[in-house]
Order: sequence, then C-alpha cells, then structure tokens
Amino acid sequence: MIKLNSWFGPYIAITLRILGMLIIYAVLRLGFYWINLSQFPGISTSELMYMMFGGIRFDIVALFYINILYILMFALPIPFKYHPKYQKVGKWLFVVSNSIGIGLNLIDYAYYPFTLKRTTGTVFSQFANEDNLLRLTIDFLIDYWYLLIVFVLIAWLLAKGYDLIKLQRPKKLAWPFYAVQAVGLLLVAFFFIGGVRGGWAHSTRPITLSNAGDYVKSPEEMNIVLNTPFSVLKTLKAVTYKEKNYFSEKDLENIYPVIHQPKDSSNFNKLNVVFLILESFGKEHIGFYNKQLDGGNYKGYTPFLDSLITQSYTFNRSYANGRKSIDALPSVITGIPSIGEPFVLSIYSGNKTTSIAKLLGDKGYETAFFHGAPNGSMGFSAYMQLAGIKKYFGKTEYNNDADFDGIWGIWDEPFMQYMANEMDHLKEPFFSSFFSLSSHHPFKVPEQYEGKFPKGTLALHEPIGYADHSLKRFFETAKTKPWYKNTLFVICADHASMSFFDEYHTLPNSFSIPIIFYYPGGELKGMSDKLVQQIDIMPTVLNYLGYDQAYFSFGFDAFAPDTNNFLISNIGGGSYNIFKGDYFMTYDNDEVKSLYNLRQDALLKKNLLGKEADVQEDMKITVQAFIQQYNYRMIHNKLTAK
Repeated sequence: MIKLNSWFGPYIAITLRILGMLIIYAVLRLGFYWINLSQFPGISTSELMYMMFGGIRFDIVALFYINILYILMFALPIPFKYHPKYQKVGKWLFVVSNSIGIGLNLIDYAYYPFTLKRTTGTVFSQFANEDNLLRLTIDFLIDYWYLLIVFVLIAWLLAKGYDLIKLQRPKKLAWPFYAVQAVGLLLVAFFFIGGVRGGWAHSTRPITLSNAGDYVKSPEEMNIVLNTPFSVLKTLKAVTYKEKNYFSEKDLENIYPVIHQPKDSSNFNKLNVVFLILESFGKEHIGFYNKQLDGGNYKGYTPFLDSLITQSYTFNRSYANGRKSIDALPSVITGIPSIGEPFVLSIYSGNKTTSIAKLLGDKGYETAFFHGAPNGSMGFSAYMQLAGIKKYFGKTEYNNDADFDGIWGIWDEPFMQYMANEMDHLKEPFFSSFFSLSSHHPFKVPEQYEGKFPKGTLALHEPIGYADHSLKRFFETAKTKPWYKNTLFVICADHASMSFFDEYHTLPNSFSIPIIFYYPGGELKGMSDKLVQQIDIMPTVLNYLGYDQAYFSFGFDAFAPDTNNFLISNIGGGSYNIFKGDYFMTYDNDEVKSLYNLRQDALLKKNLLGKEADVQEDMKITVQAFIQQYNYRMIHNKLTAK
C-alpha cells in the first residue's frame, strides 16, 4: 500500500490512478486487436507498437473526461477531502465512471465485426426507439458471457487497486497548505486542458477521430488506435458541415452534376418496383460472386439467390455506402449517403428531400414499406414519413406474435409471405420496399429449421441460409400473383458484415455487397464490370422506367454505358473512400492517404501514393467535388431538383 500524507498527496494519487487506467486501456486495446485480428491483416509488431503509442493520446482524452469529477474532487484545496466518507464517495465515483469506460471498450470486442468501426454517439439515437432494448441487452450478455466475466473481473481489480493508494491527512493545514494546493489546482487545470486538446500549442486543434490517421497506414487501422469512450464522447455533438470551395459553380457542375435530366423519351414505363434490402448479406456469403474462393470449391450460403442472379442483371463490383442498417435506407431510397453520421440522425434530416417513392408517388404509384420489427424500431417508420411512403407494415400490422423471433421482430419467412399477399391489395403501379431482419445477431433460426442450413465458418451463415430460403418462398408466392410479371425487383444488402476470407478483410471489400436487378417480364440479364453503389439504385431504376422529369440524386445510372462514375463512402470524420476505374483511394482532411490499383492488388499490398500522379490528382478532384456538392446542398437545404 502507498500512503500519501504530504501536501502533494492528492495530485500524486490522481496521477498514479490515471496511469493505472492508461495501462488498463493499453491492455484493452491489445485485446481488441487480438479479438478482431482477422480484420487487421498484415500489421507488423513495430506498426502495432506505434499504434499503441499513438493510442495513449486518445486514452488520456477519454480518461480525463471520464474522471473530470473525480479529479476536481481531489484537486480542490479543501480540507475535508481527507474525510473517510468523502474519500469513499471519491472511490466509488472513480470505480463506477471508469467501469463504464471499460464496458464500452469491451462492447466493441463483439460489435466491431458488424460495423467495422468503433461505436459512436449516434448509438443512443439509433436504439432510442427499440421497445425490446432490455431483451437485446440480456441476449447480448448471454451470447458474450465471457466479456461480462472480463468486465466484472476488471471492475473488481479496479476497486481493489484503488485501495492500494491511501490518501492521509497532513499534520498541518495552515495557509501554506492552501497555497500549495492552489498551485496544484492550476497545474491540474493546465495538464487537463492540454490533455483533452491533444497539446498546448495555440495552433493545436482539439483532437478528433481523424487524428488517429497519424499512426496508421490504412484508415481501418484507426480503430486500433482509438478507444470507444473517446469515439462516443467525440460524436455526441451533432455533426455540422462546412462549405468547401474547391471549384467554381460551373466547374463543379461539369465534374459532378447531381441534378439528373430526363431521357429524350416520353415513354414512361409504369412497372411496379420492389426493393428487397437484406440484412448483412455481404457479397462474400453469396457463391455466385465467389467461385474462385476456397480453391474454386466455395458454394456460399445462398443457393436460391445464386440461381436468381443468373436470371438477373448484376455487377462484379458493387458496394454499400455505409456500414450500418440505418445508413442504408437513405442511400437506397433517397440517393443520399451518410457522411460523418447517419443521415436520418443528423441535423440535416429535416431537409426537403427527393426519394424514389415521392417521385413515383407523384406519377400515381401507391407506396409501401415492410419491416417485421416493432413499429418505430431503428426509426424506420419516421424515415418512411420523410421519404413519402404512405403505407407502413410492421410487427403491429402483422399482428401475430406466434411468429415473433423474441428479439428483433417477425421471422423473415412468414413476414415475407405476409408482404407478398399484402401487395395484392396495392393498386398498380406500386412501389414497395422490404427490409429483412433474421440474418442478424443473435444468429438464430426458427426451431423447425435448426440443422437445415449449413453452419458454415461464421455464426452469421446459418441465418443467411434461412433468409435465402425465405426469399425463395417469397418468390414462389410472388410468381402466382398477377402483378409479378410487371414488376422490377431490386435486391441488395444493407451493409457487409462478418467476413472469413482474406479477400474480404480489406477496406474496400468491407463495403462489398450484391446489387441485383430482376425483371421477370423482360430481358434484363447479364453481368457488368461497372462500379455500382447503393445511391446508384434510385437513378438506375428511374432511368430504366423512362422517368420524364429532372430529379436530384448523388448517385449515377448503373445501366449507362459510360464508366466515368465513382463510388464514395465515409468511415467517420473527414475520412473518405473513393473508387474510380480500377483504383481505390482514401482521403482524409484534404490529404490523399493511400492509393491502390484493385485490379492488380486486391489485397492492398502496394500503396501507390505519389507514384501515379495523374490518377491521384483525378481522384482527388473527384472526391473534392463530392464534398463540395454534399456539404453545400446539406447546409442550404438543396436536395431536390427545384
């Protein structure tokens, strides 16, 4: 036990305890890296050590914020801070506050493989409408019981370790004591301000998530440097965009126009349109796209979808614009990607927007959305109002808890049958969208299907097989409907998720999803090598129908013959991924961070930064044009064609 009875005792105690927490955070960082090792291939020991070193800056910020009340309690020049009851309160404030931070770090041990980013402050808004939050929490603790044990053990050690430093009252508390303590308080304030800002220089801007890029060679590795409390604290405040003026208005419109003009045709083909958005259906899990994997023996876990793709039009290179379910709907239905935080949770979510549902609704389409979760879950029902979708079908409308999975909502198979039959009552032409939910943690299938689908190499694979079966059953029913032949189906995933093969552990492929167009009444078949993203779905469908008015979208027409389009995604803060031609580039805070030729270097082994100047400059211009358009139109509420 260390006994501190000098006038400097409180400050020594604060320092020792913060140092102890820094050691715990370093261990937690190593644990995070080890648990998610497959997501970070090719990191050398020296590179990992440099990340560990860089992580100290972010740990100090998090620990100073978490312990601000504790630090203040014992830094103030007051005599009663030596009283046993006061010290007991201080102890439990320290233990409880830091246990919360430890718990947040441990949550990302399990959560990171699904989002591929540290948890942010938007998680509170994201789950605010879940009426089964307690059940979700209990289920999480059961599935990840070992993390609960680790948490309890660390919290117990924290409480025991606290008692190893004992603060004792000095013998004399005359005026020199208060003078020394006042100086001590000023020193604490000095170190606190520098610690939370990341430095003391006047030019130093407060440290943010993007500063982790200083310690890594690729953006996804920033998640090793960061810690979850820091990530949450730095994203609690709403993200605001700043106008950028890289180009003149005329040049910007030439580089990246976002107002789509109608085709030279008045033949608007009023097909029904059905979007089927599948939870966590990353491209890796679909055999059709991965015949080269596993020595050419890979079959995947979606036999029905594989067969459907052969009758559809799809793409070799197709990607999500985000990493969470809540990012997908605005991308797919509204043509707006999420940048910095989910669009529907941002301060710009009240902007007037265009959606495919609104545009088709103005042409006489009836519009509907189907999601088997409790109404209000994920904020989807609120978003449907903004997107102009008139009818919402959720767990309430389904009204049969016998098919409730006990956690997320109605199992996919019965709910998709319900959807197929409900669409009989929609007046043609109609636009309908569906969001699946069964291929999700806790990775269960209905009792009657246990053992029917391959377990695979990941926990996700069995429910993927069930969701694929549900899709098959849906199309079996849909084929019997009078509206089937006159319907364009668009099938895509909301985001990629867990991965097994090295080819899908790269940053580009962590966004890789299927995008499929299926029209049973036409000849829309084939495979394209064109780059395609979720925000391209809306303009592609509208142009295919021959929509005859101008409209707004950040995406491109995937069926257009030109290949000068680009793909964009954001992984937090000012970090962007851009795909164009054969190349993939990362761009952060006005700097190109990496450049790879994906044709020649799929595993990202050879960074071409500075070696292909023309390509790098072209892609830099492209991403800057996107940023300028996106920020300006968000700030000035210009997300429509009028």
